[in-house]
Amino acid sequence: MTADDPITFTTVTTGLRFPEGPVAMADGSVLVAEMFGQRITRVQPDGSKATVAEVPGGPNGLAIGPDGGLYVCNNGGCFGSIERDGRLYPGAHDPNRYIGGRIQRVDLATGAVTDLYTQCDGQPLWAPNDIVFDEHGGMYVTDHGIRRPRSSDLTGIYYAQPDGSGITEVVFPTDSPNGVGLSPDGSTLYWAETHTARVFARRVVRPGVVEGGPGLASLLCGLGGAQLLDSLAVDAAGNVCVATLVRGAITVISPTGEVVDVVETGDRMTTNICFGGAGLTTAFVTCSGDGTLLRADWPSPGLPLAFTA
Repeated sequence: MTADDPITFTTVTTGLRFPEGPVAMADGSVLVAEMFGQRITRVQPDGSKATVAEVPGGPNGLAIGPDGGLYVCNNGGCFGSIERDGRLYPGAHDPNRYIGGRIQRVDLATGAVTDLYTQCDGQPLWAPNDIVFDEHGGMYVTDHGIRRPRSSDLTGIYYAQPDGSGITEVVFPTDSPNGVGLSPDGSTLYWAETHTARVFARRVVRPGVVEGGPGLASLLCGLGGAQLLDSLAVDAAGNVCVATLVRGAITVISPTGEVVDVVETGDRMTTNICFGGAGLTTAFVTCSGDGTLLRADWPSPGLPLAFTA
């Protein structure tokens, strides 16, 4: 990834309640989940906003499925909220507002919300976070888990069918898995762990099965210092572009594990990135603390996602 000029962001819209999970649509709009607004919002290129669906709990990662529906990772409202100096931050777990994690489908035409999964083989989905579809129509989903004052969940990565017919555990254990993505040829599954600040890679043997069994992970890259990782997107060159909390940036990691760029946004709560526009050369970034959606011309085009026109 190279650029002759520094990447400059412009603001698409403001006033979002902790935006997450951006999905760039063919009509130029961007869908975002407002985690603390408990809704899915469509943002038009002129910055105007409209509610697509009310989603109680904590809508987080989003993806378009093979049927054209919007699939939602709902963390169940596992975070409390903290407002400080005009910015919004995730707070400690509040069991009184937590409704349980779930994977859902939203009908974009009607706004109807359907629960698809709340557990796998009897194990609750604590806080589903991010989602990516493969070309076969299945979805990989991370479960971030819940952090309590003296404990936190060991969780996993799941593979599920969009019609609600089946979900299996692909990787276990993981520590606070967040962003998830696939390499351009679909042969490698990537995920980022928030609190360890590490990105992992596993070879996909067949849909929903990765090499080495559930307990084996392969480290792609680890970041040092006061940095945490959130969601990610993969570009057409195979680079993993991961939102980096605290530093407030998008860290670009090559397929061989080298940090090739760090693009700062100015918001410590930079949570996600997606690609859209002509040739997928526009990056859309959610700055959740400020409640803004940013855009920038990106030097490497994004990877086309399955089922997203």
